Amino acid sequence: MRNQPRWTLPAAVAAALAATAAAALPAHARHAEAPAGDGPAAAHAAPAAAAAPADWPTYLITVRRGLDPGTVARSYGITPVHVYRHALNGFAAPLSPDQVTALQGTPLVESVEQDGPASGAGATA
Repeated sequence: MRNQPRWTLPAAVAAALAATAAAALPAHARHAEAPAGDGPAAAHAAPAAAAAPADWPTYLITVRRGLDPGTVARSYGITPVHVYRHALNGFAAPLSPDQVTALQGTPLVESVEQDGPASGAGATA
């Protein structure tokens, strides 16, 4: 059995990711009460994760290899339903149309697919 390294983001990369993610979000999706001032706490404040309305569809988001999917989700203010680290590197979460657009426009994400039924190709009963 081969051991695979557990990847974590260096602090500088995580901070840059959080800043980029916050800038990509629409104004109404950003944290309403960001820390005041321009110190380190203000620069690294992540948007607040809000509960998704029941009518938002669930999406499967695949993030780039080497990035932690939970960190990417949190940096966009998303609360994942599930985080995948084996079959794929990503997470599942209900997303607003603005969040879908933001995730599709970032180089951190490989794909954003709406969740739905799946079937095996060529399967017979």
